[in-house]
Amino acid sequence: MLNLIIAEAALELIPSQIRGRASIRNDARRRCVDPGTMLLDRSLHHAAMLKLDEHYKRGRPDLVHLTLLSATSSPLYQDGQVKVYIHTREDIVLELKERTRPPKSYARFRDLMEHILEERPESGLITVYTSSVRQLLKRIGQGPSFGLSIQGERQGLDQLASELEQAKNPSVLVGGFPRGHFAPETVRSVDRLIRIDERSLDAHVVVARLIYEVEKRTAGAISVARTT
Repeated sequence: MLNLIIAEAALELIPSQIRGRASIRNDARRRCVDPGTMLLDRSLHHAAMLKLDEHYKRGRPDLVHLTLLSATSSPLYQDGQVKVYIHTREDIVLELKERTRPPKSYARFRDLMEHILEERPESGLITVYTSSVRQLLKRIGQGPSFGLSIQGERQGLDQLASELEQAKNPSVLVGGFPRGHFAPETVRSVDRLIRIDERSLDAHVVVARLIYEVEKRTAGAISVARTT
């Protein structure tokens, strides 16, 4: 089982300090909802977001959606070999039950995430709880953890996939934000920080490439399991 953690994800409800801004009020009025129940979205709330700490890392639920689709559309995930967690910058974790598929429509995904973050269900296809990255890794259980970052040591994806294949219950962290780097606490929580390319790649590209490399090494084992 590969544990995939979309860490420090740019997924959050509108922070209280900017709910009174015009762009936020107008969006809430258009949707007929309370501002505090909407997802922060840079495409709609850019001006208001400039007042927030680390605004450049926030307000990209679409990025999280793309990354989820890349992971959950893969054969490896559909075979029950990948477990997905979304960890937000507020230390809220959304844990997907095995083989759970998110909506492909962004509008439906947005509505689902707003409901999940508002209600914080403790059971169901997606469960929510409070946890730092370090606490989440302990909750997952013993196994090596790898953070993928441009600041890490250079290592090819094929070599990393080989290590994941041989490891028991490994975890891989991919940044769920558009710009910047993992927080120092996140870096301290993983066993190794790895750079797979000289360029900064989008999270959904990293996830798709990583899972494909792992699939190439596990396809034979899965095929044998299906026939026995």
